[in-house]
Amino acid sequence: EVNSLQARLINENEREYFNNFLQSVPKGHILQSYEWGEIKSKTNWQPLRMIIEENNEPIGAISILKRELPGIKKCIFYAPRGPVFDLERPEIFDYILDEVKKLAVKHQAIFLKIDPDIPKANENFGNLLKTRGFISAEKGEGFDGIQPKFVFLLDITPDEETLLKNMHSKTRYNIRLAERKGVTIKEDCTKADLKEFYRILLETCERDNFLVRPYSYFEELWDYLVEKGYAKLFMAEYEGKYIAGTLVFLFGQKAIYIYGASSNSHRNVMPNYLIQWTMIKWAKANGAKVYDFRGVPGDLTEDNPLYGLYRFKKGFNGDYVEFVGEYDLVYSPFFYWLWNTAEPVYQKGVRKLINFKKKLKK
Repeated sequence: EVNSLQARLINENEREYFNNFLQSVPKGHILQSYEWGEIKSKTNWQPLRMIIEENNEPIGAISILKRELPGIKKCIFYAPRGPVFDLERPEIFDYILDEVKKLAVKHQAIFLKIDPDIPKANENFGNLLKTRGFISAEKGEGFDGIQPKFVFLLDITPDEETLLKNMHSKTRYNIRLAERKGVTIKEDCTKADLKEFYRILLETCERDNFLVRPYSYFEELWDYLVEKGYAKLFMAEYEGKYIAGTLVFLFGQKAIYIYGASSNSHRNVMPNYLIQWTMIKWAKANGAKVYDFRGVPGDLTEDNPLYGLYRFKKGFNGDYVEFVGEYDLVYSPFFYWLWNTAEPVYQKGVRKLINFKKKLKK
C-alpha cells in the first residue's frame, strides 16, 4: 500500500522537523542532516532535502547533494549515508527512488550515488540494491571511497565498568597511565581552542602524510555542528599545554569520531587513549548507543602503514564492520561512462599538481 505516501522537498523552516525524524530512527545519520547540507553548500554542492510522509508522519528522508558539472549542463547526485528509511519496508525505498528519479530528470542528473552505513553482511539490502538497478562503484580498498567502508563500531549501551572490562588490557592500561601522568581532557572547548586543535592537526598530517582541509572548513563544522550540539571538540592537556585533540559528531543514536590530532611531543603519556575514553563516556551520557571509530584499512597486514591505527581502534573492542560500499544508480549511461573515464584523469591531474606544489615548498 503506497498511495498514502507523499514526498516533497523541505525548506529552512522545517529544519527541526527533518533532523528530528533522522535522529529518531536507527539509520539516521549526521551526513543526512540539514546542517551537513549547509556545510557542503559552501563547496559547490547544492543540497536537495526530501522528506517522505505517510499519513502526514515522516517515514523516510533523503538529503541529496547536487554538483553541477562544468560545461555540459548536467549534474551528479550524491546522498551521503542515505537514504534513511525502515529496512523492513522496501516499498518505501522504491518510492524514494521514483521520486528521486523525477528530480534527476528535472535537474539532468547523470546518476545517484549512495553509500549507506549498512553492513555488507545484510544480504537482503545488497539484493535490494542490485534488483533496483544499482551498480557497485567501488574504486579500491579501504579509505578510497568517499566515506570509509571498513569501520569499528562499539556498542556503548553496557555500563562504563563493562566497557572498560571488555577492552584490550593494554588499552585499559594506557587510559590509566594517561590519568596517572596527569593528562586532563578539556570538554568545554571554545572556538579559540579550535585554532589550537588545527595547529596540532597540521602537525599530525605532516607526520602521517595526510592532506588536510583548510581552517575555514573546521570553522564551518564549529558554527553548524558544535554550536548546535551535533559535534564536540575535546582537547588533551599536559603540563599546561595542549598535546592532542579530537572532534566527534553526535546525532541521534550514533557518535562518530571524525578527526584526531596529536602532537609530536609527549606521545608517551598516551593522551589519545584517555581522550577516546572521555568521548565514549560523553557519547553514552548523551544518549548514543553506538560509537563509530570510523575508517580503518580494509587490507589488514602488519606492514600496512595504517595498521597502527587499526590496532589502536581495535583495542577498544568494537566490531570490525564492512559496509556495503558505494553504489550508483545510473540515469544517463553515456554521460556516466564519460564521468568515469574523465573524472579519474582529472583527479590524477589535481593530485600531481598538489604533489608538485609540495615539492616546491621543500
